[in-house]
Amino acid sequence: MTTITSKIVLTVTVLALSLGAEAAEVTGKILIGADNEPGQWLSVGRTYDEQRFSPLNQITAGNVGQLALTWFADFDTNRGQEASPLVINGRLYVTTAWSKVFAYDAKTGKPLWNYDPQVSGGTGIKGCCDVVNRGLAAFGNKLYLGAYDGRLIALNALTGKVEWQVDTVDQARSYTITGAPRVANGKVFIGNGGAEIGVRGYISAYDANDGKLLWRFFTVPGDPSRPQENTALEKALSTWTGDLFWQLGGGTVWDGILYDPVTNLVYFGTGNGTPWVAEARSPQGGDNLFLNSIIAVKADTGEYVWHYQVTPSESWDFDATSPLMMAELVFNGDKHRTLMQADKNGFFYALDAATGQLLAADAFTTVTWATHVDMQTGRPVEVPAAHFGKTGQPVAVQPGAQGAHSWHPMSYSPNTGFVYVPFVETVSAFAPDPNYKARQGTANTAMGRAGPEVMKNLPEDAPRTSRAWLLAWDPVARKEVWRSDMRGTIASGALSTAGGLVFQGSQKGELNAFRDSDGKQLWSFAAQTGVVAAPVSYAIDGEQYIAQLAGYGTRDYYTPNHSRLLVFKLNGKAQLPPAGELPPPRPLNPPADFGTADQLMLGAETWNVYCVMCHETAYGNRGLFPDLRYSPLLHSAEGFRAVVLDGALEARGMVSFKQRFGALEAEAVRVYLTQRANQAKLAAAAPRP
Repeated sequence: MTTITSKIVLTVTVLALSLGAEAAEVTGKILIGADNEPGQWLSVGRTYDEQRFSPLNQITAGNVGQLALTWFADFDTNRGQEASPLVINGRLYVTTAWSKVFAYDAKTGKPLWNYDPQVSGGTGIKGCCDVVNRGLAAFGNKLYLGAYDGRLIALNALTGKVEWQVDTVDQARSYTITGAPRVANGKVFIGNGGAEIGVRGYISAYDANDGKLLWRFFTVPGDPSRPQENTALEKALSTWTGDLFWQLGGGTVWDGILYDPVTNLVYFGTGNGTPWVAEARSPQGGDNLFLNSIIAVKADTGEYVWHYQVTPSESWDFDATSPLMMAELVFNGDKHRTLMQADKNGFFYALDAATGQLLAADAFTTVTWATHVDMQTGRPVEVPAAHFGKTGQPVAVQPGAQGAHSWHPMSYSPNTGFVYVPFVETVSAFAPDPNYKARQGTANTAMGRAGPEVMKNLPEDAPRTSRAWLLAWDPVARKEVWRSDMRGTIASGALSTAGGLVFQGSQKGELNAFRDSDGKQLWSFAAQTGVVAAPVSYAIDGEQYIAQLAGYGTRDYYTPNHSRLLVFKLNGKAQLPPAGELPPPRPLNPPADFGTADQLMLGAETWNVYCVMCHETAYGNRGLFPDLRYSPLLHSAEGFRAVVLDGALEARGMVSFKQRFGALEAEAVRVYLTQRANQAKLAAAAPRP
């Protein structure tokens, strides 16, 4: 083992030297002046403004038809791929599912090194939505990785060797990290996820040199019988009632983080509460600060500066964790350093970066839970029937729980003044669970099952399934300029360039280029897999490249994923291997219905508590998790128990549930799934009207 490792390190060192290992390290000055390095992609959003705009203009609307693959790299997983690469000093760094890191020669694609943090398959149960990773941060000669299991790891950028690592979370709780760290002022900023499963959200700052914790800002108050960590949380206490908020928490900072060198503030968005339903977590009302908020703190100390709560007393999983972006814009004749977010709740927000003053708030898709945002109070004017926790009645709401815009990066072009927003039209049926009980270590939504009549009563033009688009939004005129054709059911990240182009993938299995002014599609590449991550652009030896991480379900869990890094340039010569024909869809072949009415009820209850977040097709599992109605294990009580209780597939992320329920519940879930499979089979065979 030692000999092999030595050979790998030697090879890496030689290759790295050929790429210019003597090049300057990534200093704070270089990061602030990232626009002076147009050929590099130094941070997840390229610049601290996180506009994801490339000043490179060799690839244009006139010649993009000549864009072709120049190299690619395959990965060893069929899980989702959501990262944007970094390109620094001729080396390309990218993360994949399970928090793995790969380094390549950015020009040739020659592998340099790879790093596997050895995240246990059993940690998969701690998250709601796959074991993804969205990228790295760079500073000095280090790369910073937020691993899925909650570690912050510093790697040597030249060799991939671990320089230091720290646990950023309580491993006894269901915390995860999927978002990319940010670095500024010698500090690494990182959040975490897990709000559905009952953790208290926070953002932390660590010393970039040695991993020492410097400050931490919690997003919801702690035990009210004890002093709070700061005065902001003391004030937030008055917006909560009951005791679930400090037992379960919520408000995790799982994606959108931005540092601004002009204000020297760190901005971040916070997620939903635990449980989702406001009346279940805070029975006597209240706004529940700082859930679903955009917060600004001092970068050096973590001291609270301001907040804006986009969705007070929220019940629909409208996290405010979508990417944040900064630009100099003029509103009502005054120039503002403007912080922008296209939120899951369907509104596009513009805020003054220094003060948090609301400058604009407009619906960019159909919104039925509120009529508008009152610009005087900053609060949404809600539709009373949408608050199903108050009415006790099921209701269909747009956007749905998937959100109008989640983590998928948007891009701003200073040439057009447009923000290019990947968004999804969705609708969800919501109903309260009158029998909800708080549970540790599993999903806490307090949601019941709404009857099918709720969706049947939707307006004719409401989406019955999710519909994804790319939207060009004018943030100053506060209106849509153009939108693409439908891109599938899941959004995909965007990149705009000085060549007059916007690049965006699609779940349908494409990477496309659109003209930035009017949205005309000018180029497309068949990626052989779903594409949801955001591309980047860089230049080496006078040539511009586009790099795109691909890998997502295009049909179902059993369809090949083909996770890859795809790199393009003008007149590239590489070709992907033939994809081959897709295997036929798995047939619905359940056993005959069996079990008792009591088993069916127990199975439905167990499913809704423990299984729904990953395997429920109505929640949009997007092919990342198997649709268990199709499972051959429905025919075998013994085989079903081996997976669900004995952990036979733990290495693939399907952990044993024997600490949560027993054989009685496992068999009841099999009864319930069998009934649903037979219902689906019958519906598929019925003649269409």
